[in-house]
Amino acid sequence: MDELEYISPLLDCIKQQTYKNFELFVCVNQPDMWWHDNDTVKVCEGNATTIAALKRISDYPVHIIDKSSKGRGWDKKNFGVGWARKTVMDEINSVADKNDIILSLDGDTIFDPGYFSSIILGFANHPKANAISVPYYHPLSGDPNADRAILRYEIYMRYYALNLLRINNPYAFSALGSAIACKVSAYRAIGGLTPHKSGEDFYFLQKLRKYGSIIIYHPQKVYPAARFSDRVFFGTGPAMIKGAGGDWLSYPIYNYELFDEVKATFDAFPDLFEMDIETPMSGFLKEKFKTVSIWQPLRKNSKTTDKFVRACQHKVDGLRILQYIKWRQGQKKEDDVENLLQFLGHHYPGDPLVLAVDWKKFSFELSDLEILKTIRNSLAEKENVWQQKIKILNG
Repeated sequence: MDELEYISPLLDCIKQQTYKNFELFVCVNQPDMWWHDNDTVKVCEGNATTIAALKRISDYPVHIIDKSSKGRGWDKKNFGVGWARKTVMDEINSVADKNDIILSLDGDTIFDPGYFSSIILGFANHPKANAISVPYYHPLSGDPNADRAILRYEIYMRYYALNLLRINNPYAFSALGSAIACKVSAYRAIGGLTPHKSGEDFYFLQKLRKYGSIIIYHPQKVYPAARFSDRVFFGTGPAMIKGAGGDWLSYPIYNYELFDEVKATFDAFPDLFEMDIETPMSGFLKEKFKTVSIWQPLRKNSKTTDKFVRACQHKVDGLRILQYIKWRQGQKKEDDVENLLQFLGHHYPGDPLVLAVDWKKFSFELSDLEILKTIRNSLAEKENVWQQKIKILNG
């Protein structure tokens, strides 16, 4: 949707791939009523130009799913990125072999010529894995406001992922729709993608994780564009818009000890098979699930400790972890910079990043962009070390 500025670099990346045995499926989309709105008709016209460009491609097979032309756009109920991704993946599923791979991209993403080959090799090296959560890195645009916003958002993303990785949590992945690959057999097994209006990539990876193993270390990256965008309800674009306006309340730097509370709860799962014990998350879970007996139904349906632990991990999933962390952070109301510094001081004492920044004067809003870039890059390197160490989240 509305990708005229970015579609050519993406198509160039696809054309330059060393691996050639692929077919491209593209869903060009927007609500049909946008054709009748002066504020949005330009998006529709741009989408028509995109379709025309796709029709001219002859280097590889292209399948265009037209949810954009007059009379073909989304209705008032079903629209958005979730429906677009589901529509294109379902179309692939209808013609694919079970051994094929679905590689999910967005229209504003670039990558190296060896990217497709690396995905094939990744699954070959881990034949039991169902999916790959590909590492990402947002290139800076040169727009100071956009660059500050994406650096702050990426620091939030990487800090959250780092803490899940260090506690060895089964949901220690970052979900970007432009950075997911999965086997067609796994897509069928989980019943496909659920079309959430936003966050469909997160829920999709979570379903794949509950079904089996996800590779989290991959030698190649994808490079999504960093831009202000309100095309989705939450995610990178809306976060940048809110952040540029001074509102980062939805994306705080959490107190790292809250992740230790999550770890203590997960560590208690084997003991919970025998009897109820209090965990740091017990009160929250009782309130969230509106029951005082969270574990007994899982015990009843689990013959072994291992099956019970897996059932607990499915119940206390990535969504519940995020909700808990947000709930606990709301009770603390702590400073983002202080939380980041405490995390680094506790888990990376003496790290060059601690020494490279004057933390007494540091501000996400006012400090030089190079300092934010240094923090982002340092967290990205630390995340990569953890991913390389763990490699795969086993089912």
